[in-house]
Amino acid sequence: MQHRVIVLGAGYAGAVAAGRLAKRLRREDVAITLVNAEPDFVERVRMHQLAAGQDLKPRPFSEMFAGTGVELRLAKVTGVDVDGKTVAVVGVNGAEELAYDTLVYALGSGWNAQGVPGTAEHAYEIAGRPGALRLRERLARLDAGQRVVVVGGGLTGLEAATEIAEARPDLDVALAARGDFGDWLSPKGREHLRKVFGRLGITVHEHTAVTGVEAERVATADGKTIPAAVTVWTTGFAVHPIAKATALEVTGTGQIVVDGTMRSVSHPDVYAVGDAAMVMGPGDKPLRMSCASGTPTAWQAAAAIAARLTGGKRPNMSIRYFNQCISLGREEGLIQYVTADDRAVRAVLTGRLAAVYKELVCKGAAWSVANPTLGLPTWRRRVTRERAAAGSAVKAPA
Repeated sequence: MQHRVIVLGAGYAGAVAAGRLAKRLRREDVAITLVNAEPDFVERVRMHQLAAGQDLKPRPFSEMFAGTGVELRLAKVTGVDVDGKTVAVVGVNGAEELAYDTLVYALGSGWNAQGVPGTAEHAYEIAGRPGALRLRERLARLDAGQRVVVVGGGLTGLEAATEIAEARPDLDVALAARGDFGDWLSPKGREHLRKVFGRLGITVHEHTAVTGVEAERVATADGKTIPAAVTVWTTGFAVHPIAKATALEVTGTGQIVVDGTMRSVSHPDVYAVGDAAMVMGPGDKPLRMSCASGTPTAWQAAAAIAARLTGGKRPNMSIRYFNQCISLGREEGLIQYVTADDRAVRAVLTGRLAAVYKELVCKGAAWSVANPTLGLPTWRRRVTRERAAAGSAVKAPA
């Protein structure tokens, strides 16, 4: 019998995990199924570009996984029974249950409305392709001079505001940040950010907490309102709710608690990667939700699963940060270099060179999904039946 590995979610982390497992294990020994609701790979780091009217290169999974042995199951995950080791899905054949021996949970995250009244009804989001396309269509219908307010001063908010302002210089673009503008950046980084926003004509509202969203305005904590024909909500991400509904040990935010190999601390046949996992990084700080965090967790999980099934050496890779890459339109960028635990240092890269750098990072991230071992030679190893059976039978510690 083949060892059944099911990977839930085909974002950066899930797709890379499936691809690396397929490169490391013999096809005769494992059946790897990748469950995803869409037939092609979505470059989530480019959703602000899609929303601003740019067309992205199609990346069908049928081509990316051709000849690898990974079976793509187009379906929406509706539930996970981690004690019965089954996944409930709804696809073209209706509702089904898929049984697994090892589960890789990579359902990721979506936008976080933060419970702010009116956000779900009136705001737009770019956490995924449907939201980005909805915003794209709305922006196309705006007349010159109308205002777009981007709520959130993090990476997503900065990229959305600058991309929209560059693509539509006829619009009045504003950004509302809860704290100081770019407060996590170095002084040089903040200075460059202000310069680019000024050149693009973007109004910045600092220390502005948005407490309500209406059809044509947003309300702030100081009792004022900001006119907005369109409100774009970018105040962070919320993990997919399914994990919290299972018997898995999760955090208060719904992230799965894992050990250093991305293995669930409560259910050893479950691994979590990407935004779905609570992973501790350098300085005993949780890794932030990002592509920069997700891909290394996929490498770690795939190596750990392969080692467990083949009797190989358990991986011991340290996940750390090097920089934060921010696109500021197509011609500008900001590369903020950081410590291992993601704190800004003095060094930055700016301007056109930074924009090229960020573009190469985005292309490299997509390339790594189709080339999960980064072009290095691999040898598929035989699964040891005894180890596979023992691993599946392990019980969580009391």
